[in-house]
Amino acid sequence: MVSILAQEQSGQYATHDVTNQPPPLAPYDAAQDTALLEGLRREGAGWAEEDVRRLGLRAGSVQAQEWGEQANRHEPELRTHDRYGHRVDEVEFHPSWHHLMRVAVGEGLAAAPWADERPGAHVARTAGGLVWGHTEAGHGCPTSMTYAAVPVLRRQPELAKVYEPLLTSREYDPGLRVPTEKRGLLAGMGMTEKQGGSDVRTNTTTAWPTAEPGVYTLRGHKWFTSAPMCDVFLVLAQAPGGLSCFLVPRVLPDGSRNTFRIQRLKDKLGNRSNASSEPEFDGTVAWLVGPEGRGVKTIIEMVNCTRLDCVMSSATLMRKTLVEAGHHVRHRSAFGARLVDQPLMRNVLADLALESEAATTLTLRLAGAADRVVRGADGTETAFRRIATAVGKYWVTKRGPAFTAEALECLGGNGYVEDSGMPRHYREAPLLSIWEGSGNVNALDVLRALSREQGTAGALFAELASARGADARLDAAVVRLKDMLASGSEAGARRLVEQMALALQASLLVRHAPAAVADAFCATRLGGDWGHAFGTLPDTADVDGILERALPAQG
Repeated sequence: MVSILAQEQSGQYATHDVTNQPPPLAPYDAAQDTALLEGLRREGAGWAEEDVRRLGLRAGSVQAQEWGEQANRHEPELRTHDRYGHRVDEVEFHPSWHHLMRVAVGEGLAAAPWADERPGAHVARTAGGLVWGHTEAGHGCPTSMTYAAVPVLRRQPELAKVYEPLLTSREYDPGLRVPTEKRGLLAGMGMTEKQGGSDVRTNTTTAWPTAEPGVYTLRGHKWFTSAPMCDVFLVLAQAPGGLSCFLVPRVLPDGSRNTFRIQRLKDKLGNRSNASSEPEFDGTVAWLVGPEGRGVKTIIEMVNCTRLDCVMSSATLMRKTLVEAGHHVRHRSAFGARLVDQPLMRNVLADLALESEAATTLTLRLAGAADRVVRGADGTETAFRRIATAVGKYWVTKRGPAFTAEALECLGGNGYVEDSGMPRHYREAPLLSIWEGSGNVNALDVLRALSREQGTAGALFAELASARGADARLDAAVVRLKDMLASGSEAGARRLVEQMALALQASLLVRHAPAAVADAFCATRLGGDWGHAFGTLPDTADVDGILERALPAQG
């Protein structure tokens, strides 16, 4: 008996020695992404590189990664009444949520670019989102809506004069108080209702004018209003003159609570750290933004901005899960060799790397267009931004779930358990295709833009023409795209938009990426030398060159 005990203590019968497992990824550098840094410089924000690199180190820190995990583990809680029975309609968040928000707002990832005169400020914000998003995705919702609210409020200058300086502040000041007494504000939006969803023209929430000019009272129920603890909301409601846009503060100027009854929080597939609610309006005080009956026209700029952030968030999720997969296979061995050295695994990783770089490059091109349009660019860039943002929103967000599933599979069973973080990323991926209009809504929006907004098709083909002659497969794809456009139908909208996105991504890579990346992308996505799953690159692909660029050496 003594002999057996001694053998157990010596390790001869030990059952839990940990071998062949990767070390923790954190700390790591979330900004160690060549495609991202090149795009940042190319799109006019090279001056922000030092800040982006600093933020990337912070995003990959043990502390920030822990904040992301805790914010999702300890979900927000709705408190409708206080202990005495008074209606309070407050949502309580874990401290980690506030830590994440404080950094995001402080680093200018909310509305700060609107107050920054430097060319490239909106690009710098997008690049910051691409690295800080490595923490967790949920808190990107209120920062995105706050960013998108500013150009809408500018439709009503007297409201913008009051609220814009607070929305563009880099001070995170949580808690419901009189907006003008706070150091910084967050904005949300309330558009969809249960009977119509994306078909907002069927909204039944009503708005009636009061004796005070520009002030209305609302009555109705919204179906999906995220981040209900924001300070102000842009809301659509039916006024006497038709569907209109309104500003709804949670706290009124006299300090009283506006009627904003939170009926419940949504029990969502993912995005668990972020509260999404169903608010009820009943005599809710609101200020008209833009003219009556022009609600969709007024709020559309908010949609354009948040769609860009959907593309950004999908690209971020791709990059984050690629980094996780690359780290795992570097340290895991099977069948006598490290996974990263096995040809088939290298093919999978290289294929994912192509998709990730294409998404990141397109995201930064869209951000560059947005920045130039804000600063008075010509009509061609405005038209390009309009069509390309909708195209990118459709395609990049559609690629997210399949990409994330493949990256998760690189970890095998380890990737299927919550501790790895990969299930959280996988649950997050579908949201970005749904938010701001699902795939069909975005595909049909592209058709609408092509038919109703002069110059959009010309702007897209002008962008593609800048890569003419660089790759025969891309040239052929552009010819096919023109043919498809001439005979396009509503039923074929997805196919058309997919081809637009692939041609646009290819044109960017041909111009700006190394030959290894551009050639493999064109061969597979345009030339048909590809399978139906990731990891089916042809033997001619320069896998080593792709991986060397995508996954730089880590400690």
